[in-house]
Amino acid sequence: MKYEIILFDADETLFDFRKSEREALKETMLEFNIKYDEEYHLKIYKEINNAIWKELEEGAITQQKLKFERFKRLSNRLEDKFNEIEFSKSFIKNLAEASFLFEDSVTLIRSLQENCRLAIITNGLKDVQNYRIKKSVIGKYFEDIVISEEVKVAKPDSKIFEQALNNLKHTDKSKVLMVGDSLTSDIQGGINFGIDTCWFNPRKTVNTTKIKPTFEIANLMEVKDIV
Repeated sequence: MKYEIILFDADETLFDFRKSEREALKETMLEFNIKYDEEYHLKIYKEINNAIWKELEEGAITQQKLKFERFKRLSNRLEDKFNEIEFSKSFIKNLAEASFLFEDSVTLIRSLQENCRLAIITNGLKDVQNYRIKKSVIGKYFEDIVISEEVKVAKPDSKIFEQALNNLKHTDKSKVLMVGDSLTSDIQGGINFGIDTCWFNPRKTVNTTKIKPTFEIANLMEVKDIV
């Protein structure tokens, strides 16, 4: 095996986060007696949420503030006003309970764990990610789950990768591969840390950035051919 350690991103790599997010937002809106229109509300929420997680990557906002600030911004955009703190608590609860895996995730992880050590590095909230990942059928195959909120640093900062390898007591970076769907967090983070990277690009998006992954795949099962 070329690689001994495979570091995975969670959402939109192994887990269908878009589906989880969609379900959680719907349930939360209904709990707050808001007449939910998915086409309208989801579009606005995703616009706000994507922007604020980008701010986190750039170090412009803390994860603690992010939890509530995104819903404060959402409330300000909508005619239906709500308390962003209570809304956030409800949304996080609903999101934690919405765990959906991509079709190939189980097969791939079960196959890889026979010869590789596996861990997850995720820019996420501990109350969401711990529950969603650990309760999934693949949760038991990961030696460690490093969550940005817990370690107080987020991808693409190399320190979160350093934390993961320290937890695994592994020092040889040449034997480590990072697999993820985000060029700016997963791939750039792996590059910053000095390890090989695999960009999971199922939509075959054209890479117009200067970020160059070691590998690029459109099908998750292609990871087996790389390792």
